[in-house]
Amino acid sequence: MTIAEAAAALRSGQVSSVELTEACLQRIDQLNPKLNAFITVTADLAHAQAAKADDELRSGHDRGPLHGIPIAHKDLLCTMNVRTTSGSKIFADYVPDFDATAVSRLAEAGAVMLGKTGLHEHACGITSDNPHFGSIRNPYDPERIPGGSSGGSAVAVATGMALAATGSDTGGSIRVPAHYCGLAGFKPTYGLVSKYGALPLAFSLDHIGPLTQTIEDSALMIDALAGHDPKDPSTVQRIAGPYAVNTGNVEETLRQVRILLPRNFYFENIDTDVKRVILLAAQAVETAGATFVMGAVPEPNQLNAVASVTFGVEAAAVHEPYIRKRRSDYGADVASSVDIGRAIPGTAYVQAQRLRTRLQQVWRMFLDKSDCILTPICPIAAPHIGQTTIDIAGQMEDVRVASTRLLRGVNALGFPAAAIHVGYTPAGLPVGIQLIGRPFGDARLLQIAHAFEKALALEKLPCPAVI
Repeated sequence: MTIAEAAAALRSGQVSSVELTEACLQRIDQLNPKLNAFITVTADLAHAQAAKADDELRSGHDRGPLHGIPIAHKDLLCTMNVRTTSGSKIFADYVPDFDATAVSRLAEAGAVMLGKTGLHEHACGITSDNPHFGSIRNPYDPERIPGGSSGGSAVAVATGMALAATGSDTGGSIRVPAHYCGLAGFKPTYGLVSKYGALPLAFSLDHIGPLTQTIEDSALMIDALAGHDPKDPSTVQRIAGPYAVNTGNVEETLRQVRILLPRNFYFENIDTDVKRVILLAAQAVETAGATFVMGAVPEPNQLNAVASVTFGVEAAAVHEPYIRKRRSDYGADVASSVDIGRAIPGTAYVQAQRLRTRLQQVWRMFLDKSDCILTPICPIAAPHIGQTTIDIAGQMEDVRVASTRLLRGVNALGFPAAAIHVGYTPAGLPVGIQLIGRPFGDARLLQIAHAFEKALALEKLPCPAVI
């Protein structure tokens, strides 16, 4: 059930928030031992919040479409009196005395918190194969990864353990799990959604956003999350909402949309099955009225280099207080990432930021020629747990590098990006697309992504893990 469907059912009296919440908790009891999506389940709190939501709705106090909707939070968002581990031993016993702004805004919108979802340690990776809390498993094949770092959030939503979940995205950590688990996800423009109370990874690359069944649901989440926060100086006063999509003008939206398909970089060295699904989806949307143009995106390799240097140095700065004293409490892959960042000279970081500013200007002008850019999310479908390399069209590539090489540059730009589920490989593994939009054009991008979903009218396959 989507948020939009559940919201309508709540208001028609077909279901109560308590019933929705109990159904999710039963699903968690059934599936979490197998898939390991949740680190902490807050059943008592969820029951209390759901009962309050029902009382408020009955009395005519309607907080909006998220009122009474059971959701989960990625376990790097601080939650008052509920431990916030960041998937690590460092914060394994950390119990905040405050809520992250994303948590408080969704609570103010009436959402019910089911618990905290698992992630790649410190959000520093794409597999969600966590050495401290165990591997999170893909519901389409439990021997495969769900993507990371927001793997637990994706699995929770894909299996109905939650109707939506928060995620974070520093180099693809919302979009990769959306692709691998057949979901929608949204990385907003940098500065649109507050990061206050989110345990950081890389200050200038981190974004908070939703993982949902549909882009319509993602838009409802962004509507509640977006806005200036005096506690987070990176947030901006400029808000071009509302973000909830207009569900009635799909054909009109597509007729007015000009979409760029990159000639370079994004469709190079990509699995043939993944590429076929994406191009068929683009063809269907073109048939429905959208205009596609071909073009070369500017300097993508330089953009990726900027993102890599920025990530390395900023992540090393975040972990400097801990890595010296508690190195043994880090998993090997995260410790290695921090070490690489610590070795990057300050001059390289400064030069990267100068180049970053120029590339942001170049890409803004480039996007003036189209409404959005359509790309793959990942060049592969979900790899197996523990798999380190993969053959892509006859070339061997590191799984971690492959999973993020089409994504991390967008974090350096700070532009919004939507992830949409568009089909399956012959093996039944999900495939998604990325739509990259103009900065602070989030509302327009969400509307376009919604029109894509409606034009495709894709019937989702059930997750084998829940059959």
